[in-house]
Amino acid sequence: MYLDKFKLTNRIALVTGGGRAIGLGSVEALAEAGAKVIIADFDAAVAAEGQALMKAKGYEVDTVLMDVTNSAQVTEVAAATVAKYGRIDILVNNAGIARSETPAETVTDEHWLNVLDVNLNGTFWCCRAFGNHMLKAGGGTIVNIGSMSGFIVNKPQEQSYYNASKAAVHHLTKSLAAEWGARGVRVNAVAPTYIATPLNEFVKSKPDMYKAWLDGTPMARLGEIEEIASVVLFLASDAASLMTGSVVVVDGGYTCW
Repeated sequence: MYLDKFKLTNRIALVTGGGRAIGLGSVEALAEAGAKVIIADFDAAVAAEGQALMKAKGYEVDTVLMDVTNSAQVTEVAAATVAKYGRIDILVNNAGIARSETPAETVTDEHWLNVLDVNLNGTFWCCRAFGNHMLKAGGGTIVNIGSMSGFIVNKPQEQSYYNASKAAVHHLTKSLAAEWGARGVRVNAVAPTYIATPLNEFVKSKPDMYKAWLDGTPMARLGEIEEIASVVLFLASDAASLMTGSVVVVDGGYTCW
């Protein structure tokens, strides 16, 4: 009874930024649970690489080009997805950027707007476009990728713009959950710690920063992609059927201190 709640047999899922790292891990988790998964990415090469990696593991996934900052394109892709597959059951808003290590007083308008455009606007454009189809169908689930940075201020790197964008994603998650809950659409978020991904590879050349990250984490390690993808799967599945508006912190204890 309980394990069956995690199955996603024949459900249609789309993952933004799904060609690598947490996005691709989420693609694999959803596919393993039985979903038909679409990798949405603005980079065709990255999407194709992710598709090939999934095929090597026995999962046939589709790809679509989509820039989350282009609201018109997002709306078109949502409509095309429903036209092709008949519906959209699961949306994972994973696309995001960091551009860390810039003090607030030197952040340019371009820098601020770029991070907010991808992380916040992109998440909303996707929620709005795909959520509209879910609302018309009377059901669906959205999982946003937030961050522990939406709760705390990271150190030693400066990233006020990133922190602000992820805090906004968390509150957007709650706001949409409140609006759409009675209409059958659940909206939740995952707030990861530092994860061992290409995005964080730079820290290996910065021993002081790496030490600060680990010293600030009770579990004294970075997270792994599958540890986030597992929570995405849970929130996307019927195992989380009573959850909406939740921001699940997966941080190795970082926010405890």
